[in-house]
Amino acid sequence: MSKATVATKRLPAVEGVWVFVGADMFFFAVLFFSFMSDRVKQTDVFQASATGLSADIGGINTLILLASSWFVVQAVHAAKQDRGAEIAKWLLAAFACGIAFWVSKVIEYGDKLGAGITPVTNDFYMYYYTLTGLHLLHVTGGCVMLVYLWLRARGGAYNSQRMAVLEGGGIYWHMVDLLWIVLFPLLYLMR
Repeated sequence: MSKATVATKRLPAVEGVWVFVGADMFFFAVLFFSFMSDRVKQTDVFQASATGLSADIGGINTLILLASSWFVVQAVHAAKQDRGAEIAKWLLAAFACGIAFWVSKVIEYGDKLGAGITPVTNDFYMYYYTLTGLHLLHVTGGCVMLVYLWLRARGGAYNSQRMAVLEGGGIYWHMVDLLWIVLFPLLYLMR
């Protein structure tokens, strides 16, 4: 490997972002393991309760988050190629997807609560509200971060030489999407 090749390889963003993402993923992994452990003990309750969730809504939410991740990737690519005018546009599109996901989850919670289904209904719904609620907090934080990145992008803060903050935000947003990609089949599809 030549010196030039070694010099151009680097870890995106800063190390602290990766530590945070690793710790957060570990926290969710413990929750996923706990969910699966209780699911084995109460298979009938978990299977019957999962039929009360709409796989269509879960699937739409998955597509919304995947689209948002694609928009963030486009923003980072625009920064790498010094196409500064495009960065804010892609970040705004990702933010709009985050808001769409947020609204969809609030409507879904409203439907469940309106039907009398709460976190104390049974263990499945305790996990449903806990896991999706924690995920929604991450989406909310991600939307705030996207607005911050968008405002900075409008001021020309990012380019091929200055993109660590943008990359860090992208890594966080991809983690939020990855968590949902695990949550969707775990809660909505597994029968």
